[in-house]
Amino acid sequence: MNYNPYVALLLFFGISLFVYFLFRPKRGLYFLLKKSYRLNHKVAIEDILKLLYHNQTNNNSVTVNDITNNLNFSHSLIIDSIKKMIDTDLISLEGDNIKLTNSGNEYSLRIIRAHRLWEKYLSEKTGFHNKEWHDRAEKKEHELSIEDTNKLAALLGNPKFDPHGDPIPTKTGKMALKQGVPLPNLGIGMVGRIIHIEDQPEIIYKQILAENIHLNSIVRVIESNSTRIVFHSEGEKFVLAPIVAGNITISILEKKEINEENVARLISLKDNESATIIGLSKEIRGENRRRLLDLGFVKGASVQIDLMNPLGDPKAFLIKGTSIAIRKDQASKVLIKKNSNEKI
Repeated sequence: MNYNPYVALLLFFGISLFVYFLFRPKRGLYFLLKKSYRLNHKVAIEDILKLLYHNQTNNNSVTVNDITNNLNFSHSLIIDSIKKMIDTDLISLEGDNIKLTNSGNEYSLRIIRAHRLWEKYLSEKTGFHNKEWHDRAEKKEHELSIEDTNKLAALLGNPKFDPHGDPIPTKTGKMALKQGVPLPNLGIGMVGRIIHIEDQPEIIYKQILAENIHLNSIVRVIESNSTRIVFHSEGEKFVLAPIVAGNITISILEKKEINEENVARLISLKDNESATIIGLSKEIRGENRRRLLDLGFVKGASVQIDLMNPLGDPKAFLIKGTSIAIRKDQASKVLIKKNSNEKI
């Protein structure tokens, strides 16, 4: 076999190039895979901590199988993460049950604080739909350092509650107390204000969002039994299964506190009706709120339907002499008081 120096040289450069791309500092494949591995471990550990915190708050025990069934990680990653958490004194084992230590409890509160602050930021400072807040915050919570989280809290004015009504832990781990009762606990004829909508499990939360049920709305229960909960809110009638209604927390109101009996939503306005805008739902925030205000949907403005869409959405409303088309989701957050059956 003849020795070819050019082939040997090319082979040398090829191997050198491969080694360079494999072990290049910070950007090499080896370092990227190592970083990804560490990130996956960090995410898994923090998600396990949150799961443990929420279950311990509700006095539920948690086993390794519970974690595997509830989190979307491989079994091997969960086992490795649990071993690391035991070594770093974040959790302890009591038989089959996994418990948070004091350090683990503090760590879990930091993650919950980052998550809820980021949801608050998305609701107040961006135009993202409320269906996106939770998933985006789930990703961002793992990226924020303690310093970043504290800066975010200061930017938002150190809020006590997130957009769902959940208390936001302070930097020392303290939280405002959640008060109120589950919606199914209200008797027929009782009136209350929605102060919290639980965002877990996700399938139930998305059903509540699809019904356009809003935080801070006043509700009056008209039927309550083991198969369904029926209530009126902002001129609309809602029917929920008790398991879904259980994710809605209500602050019971006294008669003297009830001053929104004639409130309706703009989507309830019919073609032959006119109304006066009395405000925007607190459910709409950030850019979406500013946009509606800029379009003229302000308190005291008169409004009527200008053009019906054959498909139902969007619909054009005449407001301040201008025809404005908005979608059903936006119109559901404009609160009105109907004037009469005649147009303006």
